[in-house]
Amino acid sequence: MEHHPAAAWLTEAASAVQQHGTGNLLRIVLVVMVLGCALTAWFLLRGYKRKDD
Repeated sequence: MEHHPAAAWLTEAASAVQQHGTGNLLRIVLVVMVLGCALTAWFLLRGYKRKDD
């Protein structure tokens, strides 16, 4: 497996977006945003659990 520097990967990703449009990039951004919101909500709401000891 060959090593690809981060700059080359970003350049390839940017050129792929220009060729195929922003549909895939927008889809990835939306999925990451929804997952981030869900994880943030879980993290914040877990502190509100009552411990009835």
